[in-house]
Amino acid sequence: MSPLPAPGAPLPHYVSTAPFDPQATESMTAAQSRIHLASQKKLMWWKFKQHKLALISGIFLAAVYLMILIVEFLAPYGLHTRNVDFIHAPPQPIHFFDKGSFVGPFVYGRSMTLDIDTLHRVYTDKTNDVQPIRFFCRGDAYKFWGVVASNYHLVCPAIGGQMFLLGTDRLGRDVLSRILYGARISLTIGLIGISISFVLGIVIGGLAGYRGGIFDLIVQRLIEVLQSLPSLPLWMALAAIMPVTWSPIVIYFGITVILGIIDWTGLARAVRSKLLALREEDYVQAAQLMGASTPRIIGRHLVPGFMSHLIASATISIPGMILGETALSFLGLGLRPPITSWGILLTEAKSVSVIAFYPWLLYPIIPVVLVILAFNFLGDGLRDAADPYK
Repeated sequence: MSPLPAPGAPLPHYVSTAPFDPQATESMTAAQSRIHLASQKKLMWWKFKQHKLALISGIFLAAVYLMILIVEFLAPYGLHTRNVDFIHAPPQPIHFFDKGSFVGPFVYGRSMTLDIDTLHRVYTDKTNDVQPIRFFCRGDAYKFWGVVASNYHLVCPAIGGQMFLLGTDRLGRDVLSRILYGARISLTIGLIGISISFVLGIVIGGLAGYRGGIFDLIVQRLIEVLQSLPSLPLWMALAAIMPVTWSPIVIYFGITVILGIIDWTGLARAVRSKLLALREEDYVQAAQLMGASTPRIIGRHLVPGFMSHLIASATISIPGMILGETALSFLGLGLRPPITSWGILLTEAKSVSVIAFYPWLLYPIIPVVLVILAFNFLGDGLRDAADPYK
C-alpha cells in the first residue's frame, strides 16, 4: 500500500504510455454526435426500427393498402362473375408436379355429382385434366375504378378451365376475388372514419383543454355519456335510422360518418390532457401576448408538439372502426349489396349448417384478423417511437 502524500503536496497521477489512437476517439465522437445532432424524426425512426413486429406490420399494411388500388387487376374473376356449374365448390389446391414431372403451377379440373342422400354437390378432381394457371393474361372484363375498361389480370384460370383457390359461394362466385374487392371497402372505411374522428377529437378536445371553464365541463360530461353507452347497440341504433331507399354509396358514407362521430371521444380526451399541461408553457404565453388567436395557438404551437402521440392513438383506433363495419354488415344493418365488404361476405356463414358443410365461407375472417393484429402491432411501435428518449 503506497503512503499518503504529505499535506499540500501534489497528488500523483497516472499517464498512459500506450500510443494514441485518434481513429478510436474520432469514431466514438462521430457516433455520439450522430445521436446528439439527429432530428426528432430520425430518432423516432431509429426507435421504431427496433420494434421488429411493428416494422413488419407496417410493411404488411402498406402492401395491403397498395393492393386495394389495383384490386381489379389482382382478382382472377370479376366481382359479380357467376359460375353456375360450380356452386359451393371447395378450394382447389395448387400443384406443381403431375405424374412425377414438373409442370408449373396448375389445378386439376373437376367433375360434380349430386349426393342423393344429403342433396349436396360432391366435387372430385380429374387427374387427367391438367389446367395450367396463366399469368398476366386476359380474363373477365372490368372497369378500373369504374372508369377505365379492361380485361387484363395478374392471374387467370386456364382457357375453358376453372380456378377457385378459396372456393365459391352459393351463387358460384369466386371467394378469393370477392375478398380482394371487399378489402377496398373495409379498409377505406377505417381511414375515412379515423379522419373524421381525428378532426373532431383535435378541435373539441383542443378547445376543451385550452379554454377550460364551462365548455370543458360540457365536453367532459358529453364524452362520459357517449363512453358509457355500449358501442355495438349504439352503432346498430344509428345505422337502423338510415332509410333503406338510400343508395349503397350513400349508406357507405353514412356508416363511415357514424363510426367517426362515435370514436372521437378517446382522442379528444388525449388532446385535452396534453393541452392542459402545455397551455402554461412560456412559448404559449408569448404567443398570447403577441396577439395570436386561439386556433393559431392550438394548430401551430400546441398540436404539433404531440402529433406523434395522436398518430399512434389514431392507428390503434382504426381496427375498432374496421370491426365496427364488419359487425354492422354481418348483422345486416351496415353496408348492403351490391357493395361488397368483409362483413357482407361473412353473412354467407351465419348458420352453423353452412359452416359445417362449406367452411371456406369463413375465409374472409382471416384478412380481418391479420389487419387488426397488424394495426395493433403498428400502433404499439408508433407509441414507443413517439417518445424516443425513453
